[in-house]
Amino acid sequence: MRLGGGLGAACAGAVLTGGLATGCAGGGGDGGAARAAGGRDRPSASRAPRPGPAPRRFPGLPAQIAHGPRDRRQVALTFHGQGDPATAKALLGEAEKAGARVTVLAVGGWLDEHPALARRVLDGGHDLGNHTLRHLDINAMSEADAYAEITGCADRLRRLTGSIGTWFRPSRAERASPLVERLARRAGYPHVLSYDVDSLDFTSPGAPAVTRNIAAGVRAGSVVSLHFGYADTVAALPAVLQELERRGLRAVTTTELLT
Repeated sequence: MRLGGGLGAACAGAVLTGGLATGCAGGGGDGGAARAAGGRDRPSASRAPRPGPAPRRFPGLPAQIAHGPRDRRQVALTFHGQGDPATAKALLGEAEKAGARVTVLAVGGWLDEHPALARRVLDGGHDLGNHTLRHLDINAMSEADAYAEITGCADRLRRLTGSIGTWFRPSRAERASPLVERLARRAGYPHVLSYDVDSLDFTSPGAPAVTRNIAAGVRAGSVVSLHFGYADTVAALPAVLQELERRGLRAVTTTELLT
């Protein structure tokens, strides 16, 4: 999945300035009461947000999913949800501007710090899932600690969105251990989401390298691993989306990819 052909420099105009936290996403308005003619308050017309989608079982697919069908011209760009919220918003905005939809696997502690981003992800039409509570090496944990990592993030997602999210991805691991796979199923996630293309954006190799890494490995049905907390990813995304379009591939949510 190493360096593909020359794709040109990624669009540098998308790069954000300021410090970016390392890491692996606001929505909801306040409904003000309007005055009625008689001086009484009318009930607000705003409604509570619809609960986010719940996990789904996909019959015939393995417990750990690394890619979707190879006969569809679609791919899933999946983002580890952690880091500077401005970077997250910029990435979501770039995707939406291009008509793309993505999958965000949020870290629970990050949601504690930036709770509005959970609804921002869903309001943009994206998938939102669970990437553990603290983003530690979950495969190395005891059963009790690993389960607490999964359910801790699930509880935060449920509180913020009404759902535990559509997907679970283990932290600091491409695949879940057999124990973590069983614990995720116990927590309500029929599948563990892995990936078959690693952008390596967390190594901060520069935007052109991120684009090349994806281009070298991506094909129909691919699930690509990316992160919110890196400027290189923001800068690379327009070029990545252009390359997908050139190949006739469309970026969709993981749920759409597998449905």
